[in-house]
Amino acid sequence: MMKTTLTALALAASLALGAGAAFAQSQGVSKDQILVGTIQDLSGPLAAYGKQSRNGMQLRVDEINEQGGVNGRKLKLLVEDSGYDPKKAVLAAQKLVNQEKIFIMAGHIGTAPNMAAMPVQFEKNVINFFPITAAREMYEPFNRLKYSFAATYYDQMRIALPKLVKDKGAKKVCTIYQDDEFGLEVERGAEAGLKSIGMEVAEKTSYKRGATDFSSQVAKLKSSNCDLVVLGTIVRETIGTVGESRKTGFNPIFIGTSAAYTDLIHKLGGKAMDGIYATMTVQNPYTDEQSQPLRFWANKYKTKFNEDPTVFSAYGYEIIDAFIQVAQKTGANLSTDSFIKVMDNTTFEPDMFGSPKMSFTATKRLGNDQSRLSQIVDGKWKVMSDYVAP
Repeated sequence: MMKTTLTALALAASLALGAGAAFAQSQGVSKDQILVGTIQDLSGPLAAYGKQSRNGMQLRVDEINEQGGVNGRKLKLLVEDSGYDPKKAVLAAQKLVNQEKIFIMAGHIGTAPNMAAMPVQFEKNVINFFPITAAREMYEPFNRLKYSFAATYYDQMRIALPKLVKDKGAKKVCTIYQDDEFGLEVERGAEAGLKSIGMEVAEKTSYKRGATDFSSQVAKLKSSNCDLVVLGTIVRETIGTVGESRKTGFNPIFIGTSAAYTDLIHKLGGKAMDGIYATMTVQNPYTDEQSQPLRFWANKYKTKFNEDPTVFSAYGYEIIDAFIQVAQKTGANLSTDSFIKVMDNTTFEPDMFGSPKMSFTATKRLGNDQSRLSQIVDGKWKVMSDYVAP
């Protein structure tokens, strides 16, 4: 009996040591700290977005650390710049994953940079958590280390475009899109949406990532007599395309995706941007917003960073907040496996930014597939529809 008890005790001790060793091997988690990595564009064409999402993330990190952290561990946000260049994103991922040894990659911005960086992360069992891109590749094909939070560009356009075409009586729909994974997703969504109502894209034109002159593309669209143009564009490409169109007297209906839903469009583009539409999943947090919690948050952000928050500030804040919620539920033994186990049984309720409910399972890695339509009216984005699911 004694021998059996000793054997059982020895086995239990061995298992405990093994569990402890496994836990110790979860990089980026120590007794008092969790290392969270993010790759942003701080120097390229999306630099405005990157700085805003970084600030939103830092605000939530600072808040939780002031409250004592997550189960006694403080968060440390490590930021690298990709310049919106996939090659630089790989180098940034290698630094964060292999040298800094982050626990999780959160809110990495851009489709092409994410596509390039994910293999580096997955090799070291590092989760790609809520990348700031709505590409389908952020959750397909399935990988246990992928979690995406936003309705896809494909679905945004596929659902919104047919309704807008019908409402406006559009006869000739054309597209301009960035010649990469992002732009092609918008283009494919437009084609699928039109096909559902028996129409086709009448004219297509594209541009290279980082382009600044859109005169030839606009001339092509104008000569085709398009009355509605789908924008597979981001900030300066949206402003450049719409601005050039207005200048030449070409005034079709314009619709973009959540990639073009930012206050920078009307702030930098001015009056010419009035009237354009974009799909969106998170509301831009204007400092004079009617919602008191959102107004309070927006003014807190402005006090800290000396600038108005944007929808990308909200993305950054939400992403870190979601990570905190799951990490807190995971408890003291935070590891990649324990985080995934909790994450796969988590539902996030709607928040002050107007985001719809999100839920995840072991096989469902896209939290939300709904979006709604907004339009710039008198220099400000105004919500024009309810959320619509595919």
